Amino acid sequence: MKRRQFLQWSSAGLAASVLGPALLGTPPLALARGGEASGVSDAAWFHASRRYASLPFGRIAYVERGTGEAAVFLHGAPLNGFQWRGALDRLSSQRRCIAPDFMGLGYSEVPEHQSLSADAQTDMLAALLDHLHVNRVDIVASDIGCAVAQLFLVRHPSRVRSMLLTNGDVEPDSPPAGAKPAIDMAKAGTLADATAKWLTDPALARATFGAAVFARPGQLSAETIAYYVTPLVSSPLHRKQYEAFHLALEPNPLAGIEAALKKSQVPVRIVWGASDTVFKQADAGYLDHLFPRSQGIRHVPEGKLFFQEEFPDVIAEEARRLWNVA
Repeated sequence: MKRRQFLQWSSAGLAASVLGPALLGTPPLALARGGEASGVSDAAWFHASRRYASLPFGRIAYVERGTGEAAVFLHGAPLNGFQWRGALDRLSSQRRCIAPDFMGLGYSEVPEHQSLSADAQTDMLAALLDHLHVNRVDIVASDIGCAVAQLFLVRHPSRVRSMLLTNGDVEPDSPPAGAKPAIDMAKAGTLADATAKWLTDPALARATFGAAVFARPGQLSAETIAYYVTPLVSSPLHRKQYEAFHLALEPNPLAGIEAALKKSQVPVRIVWGASDTVFKQADAGYLDHLFPRSQGIRHVPEGKLFFQEEFPDVIAEEARRLWNVA
């Protein structure tokens, strides 16, 4: 299923916001904290760890773990920073790991008329890093987060130490063809209502959206589904902004960016889910040829769109390898 095709599924009541700690079989954060034994779940820990930065854009939610040089983790749609909990657990001994929630998704709180475009998300990211006194950063990105990562690199080249890009937007494929049904639902004002149904029917989420973007959708927990879906539909304003986020997926936010990216000397590693039906396998090759200092592609055979949750060890291994080059 295509990332925005999740919106096609939405029209049938699919849950695009459903990815879960249980996908990993053994909850990574729980293990690191002694979690399950102490009764602390991934979602509970993430909730308790959430912080807010008061910026001109609003109150931006983020989770931070570790010390030292900073790495920022940019999530996909319609998820939030919780997507990266396994990576944070594994990499916080090497980096100060920061996982923000994009405006219009997750737990960030922004004014009604705040732009939710990729351009605005990029400006927000710069402001957040300023707020956190981060000058340079390693970027790890997924899905629409890849668009923000590339825009940030073009606007702030001296602030990027490296980029690890997983299945996500590239200039020739942003937004993918599967976006139109979702955008149409957002225009019709039906997207949020359809998504809200997933809170009461997690089995539907597992059987539809989950099956499309995860190798093991049956392991999705209701708690994880709730962590992703709840903020999207928690108030009339959040519902409106959730739909506005999807409207902002077009026009192509990366149009005209290729020439600037070709000049970048930042090391880039591409890690691509080979079973993804959202973003083309050719998109990985495009990125590999685009960046002069590409470190090549690693294909994850079972990986679908959001394989980062199911295979955090792969993300951690590749991030460490890239950071040794940067």
